[in-house]
Amino acid sequence: MSTHTITSLALLTPGNFADDDPYTGLEETLQLFEYGERLGYDGAWIRQRHLEHGVGSAAVFLAAAGQRTERIELGTAVIPIGYESPFRLAEDLALADVLSRGRLQVGFSTGMPHAELLGDLVYDGDWRGFDLSYGRIARLVDNLRGDYLGGPDTVIHSPGNVQRPRLQPHNPALVERIWYGGGSLRSVRWAAGNGLNLLSGNIVTGEDTDDFTTAQLNLLSEYRRGLGDDRTAARVALGRVIVPFDNADAATRARYRDYAASRHERTLKPQTVAALGQKRFLFAPDVVGTSEQILEQLAADPVLAQVSELRLELPYEFRREEYEQILHDVRQLIAPELGWRPAHASRSPEATTSPVPGRTSPPRPSIRDSARQT
Repeated sequence: MSTHTITSLALLTPGNFADDDPYTGLEETLQLFEYGERLGYDGAWIRQRHLEHGVGSAAVFLAAAGQRTERIELGTAVIPIGYESPFRLAEDLALADVLSRGRLQVGFSTGMPHAELLGDLVYDGDWRGFDLSYGRIARLVDNLRGDYLGGPDTVIHSPGNVQRPRLQPHNPALVERIWYGGGSLRSVRWAAGNGLNLLSGNIVTGEDTDDFTTAQLNLLSEYRRGLGDDRTAARVALGRVIVPFDNADAATRARYRDYAASRHERTLKPQTVAALGQKRFLFAPDVVGTSEQILEQLAADPVLAQVSELRLELPYEFRREEYEQILHDVRQLIAPELGWRPAHASRSPEATTSPVPGRTSPPRPSIRDSARQT
């Protein structure tokens, strides 16, 4: 294993819910954020998804999560900027961040998934000529900085108050916690040039290579080159789908294997996605197996050695108890072997030592403890 240490461990969940019962799934996702905090995770992130059984407004969800947790970072990976008003979304994010006492980590991407269905519902007029790319994100970031609008004498009147107009609540510190989900060389150059933190997951574009690892290493190198001498000012987080077997029963292990097998073919050669044009996409294999097997795979991952922040990407359409088992096993058996230590003591220490919720067998000792015993 590399001596490079993971200092930040976060979860990323799709926020699934049933079509006829959205409340139950959303409530269970909020409970998953609470569970992650009890286990000592540093961050809990939600995907923003449109027209799917998932969270359509990350700002609304994270405002709720902020009231259910106390110290864990609350992130979104990622908000497609094409559907958003750079001013109104900045207002929502600033408000949610204040309510959480400055814990939001906000990730963006460009474009509009499902644009052919939603474009005309979101915009009046021909939206196809609008800037739905980097410029729209830059406008949102500028709005968060909270510069006054109008001239120096411009004021607005409200009951009992006269003030110079700017985005409220005024919360410019959030600008330092904006991320970009960069999958191409062009996108990481833009993120670095604009001082945004970088999210890199299990999908990248194939540029001059068909090898996922080579492509992702090139992205990290290009991003850091773009930062120049200011490399310590930005954060880089790596996303990986990691599914440990250790505390799963036989039926659940089979489900995990089937899930990974159903996604393996896409990792064998570059893929094209019709909705995203003719770009060539490369996919990383899911990391599935016992904790020992997973640690062997992570030890052979040269990209992991280049970062200090790991985002555990939870699979789509799993059940709550399966998500909890995955979080528990990664926290107990895998993350400590990567050098990670929880930065905060759990409010419920028993959460890190008791059996996985819904299971009767105690968690296995860590790999390091097993080595001591032998």
